[in-house]
Amino acid sequence: MLRFVNNRRIVLTIFMLGTFAIGMTEYVVTGLLTEFARDLNVAVSTTGLLLSVYAISVAVFGPLLRVITIKYPPKPLLIALTAIFVISNIVAATAPNFEVLLLSRLLSAAMHAPFFGLAMMMAINMSAPERRTQAIAIVQGGLTIAIMIGVPFGSFIGGMLDWRLVFWFLVLLGALVLIGLAIFVPNEKQAETPKLKSELKALLNKNVLWVLAIIVFGFSGVFTAYTFKEPMLREFAGFGVPGVTLGLFFFGLGAVIGNFTSGRVPPRLLTKTLMFSLIALALVLFSFTFLLQSPVLALISCFLFGAGTFGTTPLLNAKVILAAKDAPMLSGTIAASIFNVANALGATLGTLFLNMGLDFRMITFAAAGIILLGLVLTIITSKVEDKTLYE
Repeated sequence: MLRFVNNRRIVLTIFMLGTFAIGMTEYVVTGLLTEFARDLNVAVSTTGLLLSVYAISVAVFGPLLRVITIKYPPKPLLIALTAIFVISNIVAATAPNFEVLLLSRLLSAAMHAPFFGLAMMMAINMSAPERRTQAIAIVQGGLTIAIMIGVPFGSFIGGMLDWRLVFWFLVLLGALVLIGLAIFVPNEKQAETPKLKSELKALLNKNVLWVLAIIVFGFSGVFTAYTFKEPMLREFAGFGVPGVTLGLFFFGLGAVIGNFTSGRVPPRLLTKTLMFSLIALALVLFSFTFLLQSPVLALISCFLFGAGTFGTTPLLNAKVILAAKDAPMLSGTIAASIFNVANALGATLGTLFLNMGLDFRMITFAAAGIILLGLVLTIITSKVEDKTLYE
């Protein structure tokens, strides 16, 4: 029993390191938009595509890749996905222009959702029923720790030295994950061949679809504002590189605390907790640019933004996976993909609003309004969902 517990901890740690690397790859660009714009000779609003294109690739190519590989055993598939991650970051580190950097984002994003899905599936299978929500939070925790440490670290290195060093660091992280997967992750054989048709059918029940609607049409508001957090910190708070780095750290600190706090919420309280989380998040976004006027309040607002964003994510992830219990091979991947549909939608809306001449304050107001739409959808969901799924 002790050996199983130790092995579980090692495997979960490797998964967390993997999601840390993937999370840093996805979000570190938000702290480097100004550097990309200056070095690659593009507008800051154009650099927002690095986030939206990544999210679109996760949403489109992630599920396709998982469907194609659904019959493959988890361990070799995880190793192959991590190899794609390493190659994509080598391409990013050596990109001669913005177009190649954008291409590298498409490549790295393709492995994002399948990796998260497989890691969450294996983490759940290795855990007792009462610890499965916690296992999801641990896998997701790598992403939030990346936002707390990896993104500000990358922003600082990229701002002070060279943004290309950030991607070389990610290559190193990917290599460490490859070694860990090869040595410690068990090579489990699937008890029976997954049936794609059955899994897809399980994802189309009303309980899953309502949660997916909340993510796409409500949670997307987060990225309408988050995409341009770095230039907002510069414009409203007057922060330079050290101040932006500190702001990103406080956002990540809030993200970690929010993530692991939400991981303790029992399944029966997921929907009610989600409602309160969305209300708090909308209030933070509405007041965000006002709070940025003061350096101290700016850091507090970044913390609250992170706590609200990633305190909400595990709740939605758990609701998708529990509602799609008959689709164990695809539910985690679909959850990760749908979050990136929301990310892409939010980032695209933010870029569109900015190009239309709206200022950052109006963008945060729009973001808060979208979150409130998510609250309305959550209230409707609470009336129509099958509550026995969460008992």
